[in-house]
Amino acid sequence: MSEVVVIGLGQLGRVFAGGLLRSGHTVVPVNRGDDLFTVAHAHPDPALVLVAVAENDLHVVLAAMPGAWRPHVALIQNELLPRDWAQYRYADPTVISVWFEKKKGTDAKPLIASPVAGPGAGLLCRALTAIDLPCREVAPGDELLFELVRKNVYILTTNIAGLKTGGTVSQLWAQHEAFARQVAYEVMDIQDALTGVAHDRDKLIAGMLEAFDGDPDHGCTGRSAPARLARALTHADAFGLAVPTLRALAG
Repeated sequence: MSEVVVIGLGQLGRVFAGGLLRSGHTVVPVNRGDDLFTVAHAHPDPALVLVAVAENDLHVVLAAMPGAWRPHVALIQNELLPRDWAQYRYADPTVISVWFEKKKGTDAKPLIASPVAGPGAGLLCRALTAIDLPCREVAPGDELLFELVRKNVYILTTNIAGLKTGGTVSQLWAQHEAFARQVAYEVMDIQDALTGVAHDRDKLIAGMLEAFDGDPDHGCTGRSAPARLARALTHADAFGLAVPTLRALAG
């Protein structure tokens, strides 16, 4: 059985580990405080190295990744864009945009199929399919970039707009569509600046609404919403973007 290293055994990491085990792989766990190079010495040639740490820990892990593991890296974080891995000279990582929710004490709940691209795409899709979570392979490059931006628009729009409206995603669109669109368009301004690409806004809205339909009762905000707004404004400041709706929400 091929080995897959999983760095970070939080809620999502454990879901992936379960799918990998079910699909016939040996899972090598790396927990907080474990030395990456010690584990890499014992497991130098894994089929995949799944980085399942939280968004705030991603850059530390990417910078510290052992050389033997770098060609096998797979990323699953929210708010992920190519600039995040390119700055550490990862040429072609496996990247998945996760569209299922996993909370403590509950089973993973899919909204829509999770798109994945890169060398390990087939392996990850087989792992998720083995535990009844839908997954689909997409092409690296423009197709993957759109999927990452689509997820970012969904997360940032619902979290940030929800700071004002509360409620569920279906309520957000049914009762506050004009406001939600204002937030979404400003989020897209930031995403365009971060990626250097002018994305199709109608297509992004349609993609967001598909996810709304996948789980209409999904709550808009969580604990991370204020931090997401602050991060969005930091990006807007860096690119000189006005984003008046987001600034008004920040007070």
